[in-house]
Amino acid sequence: MLDDNIKQQLTAHFDKIAHDIEIVASVDDGKGSTDMLSMLEELAALSPKISLHESRDDDERQPSFNISRAGSDMHIRFAGIPSGHEFTSLVLALLQAGGHPVKASESALSQIENLDGKFHFETYISLSCQICPDVVQAINVMAVVNPNVHATMIDGAHFQDEVESREVMAVPTIFLNGEPFHSGRISLEEIVNRIDDSAAERDAAEIDAKDAFDVLVVGGGPAGASAAIYAARKGIRTGVAADRFGGQVLDTVGIENFISVPETEGPKLATQLEQHVLSYDVDIMKPQTAAELLPGDLFEVKLDSGATLRSRSVILSTGARWRQMNVPGEDEYRNRGVAYCPHCDGPLYKGKHVAVIGGGNSGVEAAIDLAGLVKHVTLIEFEGELRADAVLQRKLRSLSNVSIITSAQTTAVVGDGKKVTGLEYLDRGTDEMHEIALEGVFVQIGLMPNTDWLRGVVDMTDRGEIITDAHGQTSVPGLFAAGDVTTVPYKQIVIAMGEGATASLGAFDYLIRHSAPTDEPAETDERESKVA
Repeated sequence: MLDDNIKQQLTAHFDKIAHDIEIVASVDDGKGSTDMLSMLEELAALSPKISLHESRDDDERQPSFNISRAGSDMHIRFAGIPSGHEFTSLVLALLQAGGHPVKASESALSQIENLDGKFHFETYISLSCQICPDVVQAINVMAVVNPNVHATMIDGAHFQDEVESREVMAVPTIFLNGEPFHSGRISLEEIVNRIDDSAAERDAAEIDAKDAFDVLVVGGGPAGASAAIYAARKGIRTGVAADRFGGQVLDTVGIENFISVPETEGPKLATQLEQHVLSYDVDIMKPQTAAELLPGDLFEVKLDSGATLRSRSVILSTGARWRQMNVPGEDEYRNRGVAYCPHCDGPLYKGKHVAVIGGGNSGVEAAIDLAGLVKHVTLIEFEGELRADAVLQRKLRSLSNVSIITSAQTTAVVGDGKKVTGLEYLDRGTDEMHEIALEGVFVQIGLMPNTDWLRGVVDMTDRGEIITDAHGQTSVPGLFAAGDVTTVPYKQIVIAMGEGATASLGAFDYLIRHSAPTDEPAETDERESKVA
């Protein structure tokens, strides 16, 4: 299953293993078990410190396997075959079980070590999900550090009956001790804070005690990362408050237009952004969400946690979020049939009928991808014709299991109280109402800027985009903005990075001018008068 190039790379990585590792595979006579064992045998053959044992324990999912450090009570289990994006999770679990240091802050590691109680996490994923590995790896880190934490990754496509019985409609979906815990992206810090009752209070106290920054960047996407780096390079006190680092980049599958990098993936680029920022003297505070901005001699940014940050200047780079349809049933059935990421959640709808809302590039691309997984796709577009590029439209129309409905206004998502069962729409040409029976709705109608918390503070457009000048300056002196949250056209990663740099340089120029003496020396005035 592993090609020679991968084996060679893994052998080099496995040389770092310091402790013996035991893999116990729970198998049956099925093909899945055979394939899983074949992969594990190849991995075990790459290091003398890895041993593999078979078990016919009917109490465990089959096929699955547990990774532990020999002689320890470590529980990291993979149910299914962690290929695709999850192969990295498997390799990291082996290295960390073997003693390779985990990547987490000292404060997070201390929190994990001191957790009191038993925590059994079960995370349902799809192998095509870009964000699932981050969640799986975060929980695996917890299991490495604290034996009271058990981590289990479950491939939803392989355990379809289990997904149905637990009503898992989106990935990643986490259960804790048998009860629903979270659905969607979540960071290590957020997981730990949710199960550590005193964490939020401690974090808020630490943040409140911080001295004022020269530049405070609010948001951790490409614009925010660029702004933080440019500010830190000027030698001024720089902070970043972000709910997650990477922003929308984390939800991006393939990136092929980032200049000088022919091809990369969103989560990989997000990690590189954070690592680059951390290479400078920047105080990164996450997960933190801004709730209120108060201008003054020192800006005050109040956080959801109740803490307050202060700074001489602020750069807003809070990005954007998926635009919602705002129809009855959308919120009620979110993650229960209403989804926004076809790459993540598509595999859960294998053999089912789904709809895609939106006829732009994102919507058409989503419909094309889903057509290879589901039984049938109905694409619904509000306008009289699709807005996607011609090449995408030709591909879409060539697919036999796709229907296209234009001039249609979605009016409601219909469900049975537990999950989506259909969708209602208005034919804008005839004013007739229609209902489609289906099991999933993928919304792809663009983005909305994250500026709700800034209403009345700074000038914005009707869409909520912050208005800036050529220097990234907003209507409030000392307040700058960059990236998708602004009026800058063409919401692209490379553009957001450039705008972040512009806003940071603008903020630095603002600080220089507002820290200069107000009364100039007499000789300067004399010299200027002679020149005049």
